[in-house]
Amino acid sequence: MRPVRCYVLCRLLPAHFSLALRSLVLVLLCITPRCQAVQAENVTVLEGGTAQISCRLQNYDGSIVVIQNPRRQTLFFNGTRALKDDRFQMVLFTPRLVRITLTNVSVSDEGGYFCQLYTDATHHQVATLSVLVLPETPTVEVKQEAVEGGEVELTCMSPRSKPAAALRWMRNGREIPGVVSQQDNGKTFSVSSTIRIPVERKDNGAALSCEAFHPALGGQKRIRHYRLDVYFAPTVRIVPPTGILREGDSLSLTCSVSGNPLPRNIQWSKINDTLPERAEISGPTFQISRLSQSHNGTYLCQAQNNYGRAADHYTLLVYDPGAVVETHSAVPYAVIGGVLALLVFTVICVLIVTIWCSVRQKGSYLTHEASGLDEHGEVQEAFLNGNDASQGKKEYLL
Repeated sequence: MRPVRCYVLCRLLPAHFSLALRSLVLVLLCITPRCQAVQAENVTVLEGGTAQISCRLQNYDGSIVVIQNPRRQTLFFNGTRALKDDRFQMVLFTPRLVRITLTNVSVSDEGGYFCQLYTDATHHQVATLSVLVLPETPTVEVKQEAVEGGEVELTCMSPRSKPAAALRWMRNGREIPGVVSQQDNGKTFSVSSTIRIPVERKDNGAALSCEAFHPALGGQKRIRHYRLDVYFAPTVRIVPPTGILREGDSLSLTCSVSGNPLPRNIQWSKINDTLPERAEISGPTFQISRLSQSHNGTYLCQAQNNYGRAADHYTLLVYDPGAVVETHSAVPYAVIGGVLALLVFTVICVLIVTIWCSVRQKGSYLTHEASGLDEHGEVQEAFLNGNDASQGKKEYLL
């Protein structure tokens, strides 16, 4: 073919021929009726993926097509492999389109790939390969321990991405502003975001998250969850028994302990005395069987960790059953005394009412005695007049 012959003739011309002379020879010997051209397409691919590098041909008449990598090494001469790299494959070679693929792409493969068409004049276009590097799930580092009443410094890091990832701290749905730093590692970037927050006991176990955003994630994000570990001194509380303890009963006390780290050793003691012989200790539980008044006293539960010590006490008072029975037996006597008092009051009231009624009745008797004299004359008159006693019979008290 004419273009091939022109390329060969150009190579065969003596080296001392000037460029102008070479061009004149090519014009005279290799006149092509049509203008050939080549076009290249830029490609963007994720690291580890497969890139397709395409060269589009116009008015192709069989001229030589060469594809080179960014280091100007020839990958393919027409359809023939020139570089021993099995990741490159020629998948299409037609008069309109030449296409190669590159598998397992890395950032080192990034750059311009040359599509060259050798005719009477060399035509070439560059297909730029861009490689995106997705950020991994970020990591969280703690500079120092978080202690109650202090501050904690947390750093979220995305060690490798391209372009640089964007980091954001979140807590309970709210963003925590951080100090962002970025480092250029050649073709990739490392990014970090540092926050400082005050911590209290209530913050222990609080949930935070660091989110990484990247254009290649398509709106998604990589999230690292983190729970605050706040150290604080212990608290101690003795859970007392319910009800009254009497001689012969059993005592059971539970020492409730909290703290971070949680104290492992719990100490039981009796203030100003030694523990009873029958005392049994099993971790946070303290027990005494068959109580007596000799067990009375104040018992102490203590716990400590690296950040402090705490204690709580319980005062035991064992009641004497005899005293309790005495107290209960006094109750019926009080009831009897109250009943007797009520009876005496009732008798006095009855006597008062009786005397009052008697005095009133005596006054009424004297009144009738005074009026009885007149009635007596009337009786005598009726008797003398011979009236029937049955018609106007009256009884009088003489």
